[in-house]
Amino acid sequence: MSQWHRICELEQILPATGVCARVGEQQIALFRPRPDDEVFALSNIDPFANASVLSRGIIAEHQQALWVASPLKKQRFRLSDGLCMEDESRSIASWPARVRDGFVEVVV
Repeated sequence: MSQWHRICELEQILPATGVCARVGEQQIALFRPRPDDEVFALSNIDPFANASVLSRGIIAEHQQALWVASPLKKQRFRLSDGLCMEDESRSIASWPARVRDGFVEVVV
């Protein structure tokens, strides 16, 4: 059964960056694109390089959507749902994320 997991304080994620967290067996990349409390949770595994690096990617906006570019091979993944811009068959998992009482929480 899925449940909300408290990960960290929102202020521990600087705006325009991501961090990695482990929830159970999942490596999750948490992104805070702006100074507000909007957060996103994606798999941290880059499916092209099979490496745990997406939390260190660059966040950008393209066609009114937020994306993260892998720091290794530069493929882009949409923050809202993990869709891979270059190859939809390589899209990654995404999870609901929220900020509650100043803490980032994710459903896994």
